[in-house]
Amino acid sequence: MHVSRIHQFGPPEVLRYEQVDDPVPGSGEVLVAVERAGVSYGDVIVRAGSYPVELPYVPGVEVGGRVVAVGDGADATLVGRQVVACTTRNAGGYAELARAKAAYTFPVPDGLGLEVAIGVFQAGAVALGLLTAMQVRPGETVLVTAAAGRIGLLLVQLAQAAGATVVAAAGGTAKVAAAREAGAKHAVDYATADWPNQVREATGGRGADVVLDAIGGTLGAQAIEAAARPGGRIGIYGFASGDWTPLDTAAIVRSGQAVSGPLSLVFAKSDAEQRADAEQALAAATRGELTPRLHAEYPLADAAAAHTELADRRTIGGIQLLP
Repeated sequence: MHVSRIHQFGPPEVLRYEQVDDPVPGSGEVLVAVERAGVSYGDVIVRAGSYPVELPYVPGVEVGGRVVAVGDGADATLVGRQVVACTTRNAGGYAELARAKAAYTFPVPDGLGLEVAIGVFQAGAVALGLLTAMQVRPGETVLVTAAAGRIGLLLVQLAQAAGATVVAAAGGTAKVAAAREAGAKHAVDYATADWPNQVREATGGRGADVVLDAIGGTLGAQAIEAAARPGGRIGIYGFASGDWTPLDTAAIVRSGQAVSGPLSLVFAKSDAEQRADAEQALAAATRGELTPRLHAEYPLADAAAAHTELADRRTIGGIQLLP
């Protein structure tokens, strides 16, 4: 089979399209003939070397396609089913065949396109988990940074559906418009120097009750400035800027704010809870209540181009590879 993998960390060009032996599903695994593979910012971080893994390495966690074989202990009735799934460790999805966890494999609901199922099952589960971890309540204001990203757009929709007032922050006119289309009541542009003040104005001077930040660096610090004082709850779940948000502990203590890492809480949930979140996201998408946005599709052989576009922050929504 063909894969796109890395033999060394570096720029997108280190992704190489090459042929390897077909994998065999292990115990508790299924083998998926991949029709679509999701591309996440986490893949970019790993490829760049910010999260070292054993090399050579095939990126990709999310896959969709037909189950062609199962390992010991896996549900044999999955064979032939169209599914979305998360790959096993060291068995990435940038491939024509991928090993996946049987316990985290989901038949695609009738009437739901595979591109939608891929875009929502894991990213939607993460978004639901983040909102739960941050204890978002109806009537609160929620600031979402990277609001035009694949998870950001889902967070906007889900927070709004939970009864919160969403303030979206994104970079550029097109991304701001996309966040508004997703349901954000207010949307601000990072390019505006006083955007944290705009968030405060949109929240009646108080600031956001909850901040969900995936960018870090200077923008992450500005997002903290836009949080309510006292009582603002800040959840840091990414560093797309390349740097984690710098924290001024003394200022946080004086302001009466709380800072947490909600993504770790999401992944610490039991397998059953994580599976329930994914099933809830798929069900919401089937009902038309949760809509992922697909920015672009690339052939598997052009994975480097997909990484370049994502790393350059040109995307609105997600990117998928087609083997």
